Amino acid sequence: MAKVMIVYASMTGNTQEIADILGEELEKYDIEVEIEECINVEPEDLLDYDGALIGGYTYDDGQLPDEFVDFYEDMAEVDFSGKVCASFGSGDTFYDEFCLTVDLVETRLKEQGATVPVAGLKVDLDPDEDDVERAEAYAKTYVDTLLK
Repeated sequence: MAKVMIVYASMTGNTQEIADILGEELEKYDIEVEIEECINVEPEDLLDYDGALIGGYTYDDGQLPDEFVDFYEDMAEVDFSGKVCASFGSGDTFYDEFCLTVDLVETRLKEQGATVPVAGLKVDLDPDEDDVERAEAYAKTYVDTLLK
């Protein structure tokens, strides 16, 4: 059975809700899922899993969440080769840098050798029905690569 860790940072609960939706979807494919806040894990912990989904919200006009900065920076010290990873998060389309955290995480994962089979999932504020459908499709694409 494949194992995936979902790591997230969430202030309002929106990104946590996305993490939960993704976790439930992955479990439909018989994947063992662990969901943790970024302050409770280190990037090296992800090496114990077949893959990871990493999520965070974008604060203000394109800033990483304060509680996520250390995790993000420490990702640069980990070789994710052989791991299937992807990014997700929430933001507010009011700002020019909508969901920049998702893009930064995706780029960092690729730089560190991860296989990133799906573009980052970006959600405007809290997930609605359309976002849930997009999350399901995102999870399916992710799983297709993970289980190859």
